[in-house]
Amino acid sequence: MVGRIPIMNVTPLVDLGRQPAKATVGEPLPVTATVFREGHDQLGAEVVLIGPDGQRRPPARMTKHAEIPDHYAAWVTPDAVGAWSFEVVAWSDPLSTWQHDAGIKIPAGVDVELMFTEGALLLERVLASLDPRDPGSAGAAQVLQPALEAARDTSRPPEARLAVLESPEVTGVLHHHPIRELLTVEGPYPAYADRERALFSSWYEFFPRSEGATVDPKTGKVTSGTFQTAAKRLDAVAAMGFDIVYLPPIHPIGEVNRKGRNNTLDPGPDDTGSPWAIGSRHGGHDAIHPDLGTFEDFDAFVGRARDLGLEVALDLALQAAPDHPWVTSHPEWFTTRADGTIAYAENPPKKYQDIYPVNFDNDPTGICQEVLRIVRLWMSHGVRVFRVDNPHTKPVAFWEWLLREVRRTDPDVLFLAEAFTRPAMMQALGAIGFHQSYTYFTWRNAKWELEEYFREVAHETSHLMRPNFFVNTPDILHAFLQYGGPAAFKIRAVLAACGSPSWGVYSGFELFEHVAVKPGSEEYLDSEKFQVRIRDWDAADREGRTLAPFLTRLNEIRRAHPALQQLRDLAIHWSDDENVLVFSKTARDASGAPGDTVIVVVNVDPHAARETTVHLDMAALGLQEQEAFVVHDEITGEDWNWSAHNYVRLDPFHEPAHVLGVRRTR
Repeated sequence: MVGRIPIMNVTPLVDLGRQPAKATVGEPLPVTATVFREGHDQLGAEVVLIGPDGQRRPPARMTKHAEIPDHYAAWVTPDAVGAWSFEVVAWSDPLSTWQHDAGIKIPAGVDVELMFTEGALLLERVLASLDPRDPGSAGAAQVLQPALEAARDTSRPPEARLAVLESPEVTGVLHHHPIRELLTVEGPYPAYADRERALFSSWYEFFPRSEGATVDPKTGKVTSGTFQTAAKRLDAVAAMGFDIVYLPPIHPIGEVNRKGRNNTLDPGPDDTGSPWAIGSRHGGHDAIHPDLGTFEDFDAFVGRARDLGLEVALDLALQAAPDHPWVTSHPEWFTTRADGTIAYAENPPKKYQDIYPVNFDNDPTGICQEVLRIVRLWMSHGVRVFRVDNPHTKPVAFWEWLLREVRRTDPDVLFLAEAFTRPAMMQALGAIGFHQSYTYFTWRNAKWELEEYFREVAHETSHLMRPNFFVNTPDILHAFLQYGGPAAFKIRAVLAACGSPSWGVYSGFELFEHVAVKPGSEEYLDSEKFQVRIRDWDAADREGRTLAPFLTRLNEIRRAHPALQQLRDLAIHWSDDENVLVFSKTARDASGAPGDTVIVVVNVDPHAARETTVHLDMAALGLQEQEAFVVHDEITGEDWNWSAHNYVRLDPFHEPAHVLGVRRTR
């Protein structure tokens, strides 16, 4: 039923409240609602957070939108991990009604003394409601008592009496001590606050088998890297400022139908196969590839990462090679075709003859318990983050169950959904519990489509899913990187690192690896998915052939600016050039007041310098229209005096972007 004061269109709301809205500890959460009533009386509204402990937090007063009728909003901030809820409370506000009417009638000479009498009665009600035990009550009374006397003082001019009643001091006190009539409450509405890493993270992906691998110069035989050799790479990853190191599957690789180099069907005797073809005579998802080492070696790898401030993310790929132990022990977990063969994976025109997809419908209980066992096994070895391969090819209900079971006992464990698929599926996976999601960022390269997408992930879907902007993956090399030169790598890194609080790179990005297997393909030539790739990191550093210093600086900037650690408070600004993208991000305090602000200006054309005028939405920055301020370029160290309209020139062969910290003058 509609309440006495209608409260409608409450956000954030996920699946009609059946799923919690996404929140993060310390991240301000915007709550909005449509609030109205009959007639012309004024309204008040607020949001009340209810913590996992059941305690109600102090209310946050909602403000009315300047342009959208009856639209109210407030920012609230969870301060602990767990299941939260919030209520929207509305009331008829006789104080605001009186102030509005008095401001019109008294200057017009209409019902002057009657208006003052009514105002006095309202002030008396406020004074009577003040709690003497509240330290703030004495100060409120000191402000309201002279106002009450002014309302009653018929010897003073009406204009002077009204000025006292409309003063900022009186208005402020009345705002914090409202008279609530016709009180209406809607909710509670659920939200879940995850730990900070669910929102803010920098990912680095590498293949352990490639790190520390060697090649015999005489025979050309490649010897795989191990967890021990890969651990030596962790220092460089941490030095670049990344905080999550992500490993593709580390399990035994199938030998039946093994793929050769560049996804060929005729592997040589020394071809390693794809790590995503999981399982062989050496074991399945609960085993480690013998070339990489033992569980003891893996534990040491995780420990070294932890010492460096890194978390280890492990790939969770629920599929099997034809020689996976499951194929023999549980053939019902797969789909058998009419000819008696087990169906391998396909994504036309791609075929994955080395992979059997799992059929979740024949024995759902058995599969669910097995997957939960596997996840808890790796959790027991220090893995608190999982990157899930192709979750959109498994039932959503399965993921909802699995993530709920893990959250019940280990709410710190995070899951990233690698689902490049239809929006409905991507959003559903986020809604039912995935903490982060891969996105369409890779395929958004023009200014206009980046603007659209940034608005979408920051405002339209932020209650459902948290984006992770990966600049590349082992099997996604966009044409922008293939043909854009080193500038393209800088451009995409700035957009990812500043556009989303979570971003990631796949090893080799810093070396500008950009050659595709063939024209029109997004697959790397000599893809690391199918072979060991040996990189000479030290030589690249010595010769200056690396983007590592730039990536390091971006991660430093992200850590220094709370604005870049937030998702929701993003604004798009305007430039006169179709290739110059301008956006800002703002961090808010617990009350919703704007604080740290960063303006990002990017030339998305990697081939030519662009000069243009940037036009800023000053209100979005929390600044006055005519206000001047200083910006500090966090990349170059330069300072400029800026205002609403500013000239910029960005040369991709020098620096294609400004990342500007706003230094407020007040």
